[in-house]
Amino acid sequence: MKTRKDLMRYLAEQDIEARSLDHPAVFTVGEGGEIKASLTGAQTKNLFLKDDRGQLWLISAESHAIIDLKNLHRIIGSGRLSFGKPEVMVETLGVTPGSVTAFGLINDVDHRVRFVLDRTLAEADHVNFHPLTNTATTTISGAGFRRFLAALEVTPTIVDFVTMSVVPMGQD
Repeated sequence: MKTRKDLMRYLAEQDIEARSLDHPAVFTVGEGGEIKASLTGAQTKNLFLKDDRGQLWLISAESHAIIDLKNLHRIIGSGRLSFGKPEVMVETLGVTPGSVTAFGLINDVDHRVRFVLDRTLAEADHVNFHPLTNTATTTISGAGFRRFLAALEVTPTIVDFVTMSVVPMGQD
């Protein structure tokens, strides 16, 4: 499994500028208000889920987005969703609960996890994610995040969580 150091090296190899801020561990979106205030860009929340068909899902949304798990499966075409097991999260994304991050996709070499991205994040100038640990936050540009996903051959399903609809790729 790749570590924070490996992730930073990978971002540099992809010519993606990244700035990290070390801080005390944060485990929920509600924690670390003073940390978030010092960062530019969209703040995120990330959920590791499994559907009743066995498919794994990673949802990355803007921190204030309301994610309706009872209805999201209808929007993304999955089975009913529930939280994934921590040991499967470690096995696929290389992170533990409290550290879930889109950067964990770097460890999903078998592409077992489908990625759902909030439209707000997809359109953001800068995004903030934990760099595989919840003791830091890393900021990259929206374009850099798209390059990161493309380099991993990950095509996200973009969801507008306000309208609860899938947004076709490339739509403004």
